[in-house]
Amino acid sequence: MKNVVAPWLVFLALLAAPSRALPAQPILVCYPGGPVDATEAGNALGSMLRVVERVGQWKSGTFESAFTSRADECRKLLAERKPAFAITSLGLYLELAARHHLVPVVQPRIKGQTAERYRVMVKKGAFADLAALKGKSLGGSVLEETEFLRRIVFAGSLDPAKHFSLKPSRQALRSLRALAKGELDAVLVNQQQFDALGGLPFAKDLEAVFTSEAIPLMGLVADEKATNASERERLTRALQGMCQDAEGKKLCELFGVESFEPVKAGTFDTARTLWEAGSK
Repeated sequence: MKNVVAPWLVFLALLAAPSRALPAQPILVCYPGGPVDATEAGNALGSMLRVVERVGQWKSGTFESAFTSRADECRKLLAERKPAFAITSLGLYLELAARHHLVPVVQPRIKGQTAERYRVMVKKGAFADLAALKGKSLGGSVLEETEFLRRIVFAGSLDPAKHFSLKPSRQALRSLRALAKGELDAVLVNQQQFDALGGLPFAKDLEAVFTSEAIPLMGLVADEKATNASERERLTRALQGMCQDAEGKKLCELFGVESFEPVKAGTFDTARTLWEAGSK
């Protein structure tokens, strides 16, 4: 679980190149709270770039990428660089969609699902429910976007910044170890982190006292005013074909992605409704 950073985000960044030849178009990757810094992400992107440009049939240098794990920097980069395509968290998409004309284009399918659930993990028998955790410490690597947690994960039932004593960490494993040692009362994990729990020796000592409703996985978004329908459709087709390509299939398997799928109508409707309700 060390350095768990939705790796398909990095993969998508390499594929998200518009059809324009020049100049190179910025592709912004935002992963708030993620443990990978800009240097690590840049190295990963650079090492894969040549393969992906060949598979996607784009000329070398067609696009450039920018990565940040800070929500405030993502907001700034979106405003300054105005990327045609971006990979953002669901919270940032919901917050910034109207301002930057963002529309979801593609979702990844991982382990048969295009949605995930968040869970609050505690030591078995320690706490019965979220009410019992009021004022207690909550750790995890997914705590940066507290508005997303309040409006979407907890569906407006509580404000995590007020209900818990938040103890954010760059690494989920560090928080889970602290939980197992009794140094934290609870840890919030996303689906990827929860699925990795089985490999930990203390997993049998933990249980979930809260499981969110299914939340759609966020993938690639486009600036509807900076792109046209044919560009978005071209990119969608390319992504759909990636996991069927001999070389692309290896990349898909490496990052745990089964396929890329066009976003279906209504996929984000519930999330938008919850987000708007939370602003009142």
